[in-house]
Amino acid sequence: MAIIVNIDVMLAKRKMSLTELSNQVGITMANLSILKTGKAKAIRFSTLSALCQALDCQPGDLLAYQPEHE
Repeated sequence: MAIIVNIDVMLAKRKMSLTELSNQVGITMANLSILKTGKAKAIRFSTLSALCQALDCQPGDLLAYQPEHE
């Protein structure tokens, strides 16, 4: 299974840069990049909440489940 993080999609919809998001949420560019590329193994609810607040979205807008193909 894979959880996809759609930060790019939400950034584009909100016409916001990764730098702006980093400044608003207080997350380093490196950590946002890890989330964005799908290399993160976990995300804190406080981080998810801050992202949702900054991007004016719901957790389901940022996260998607994609089953692995056999």
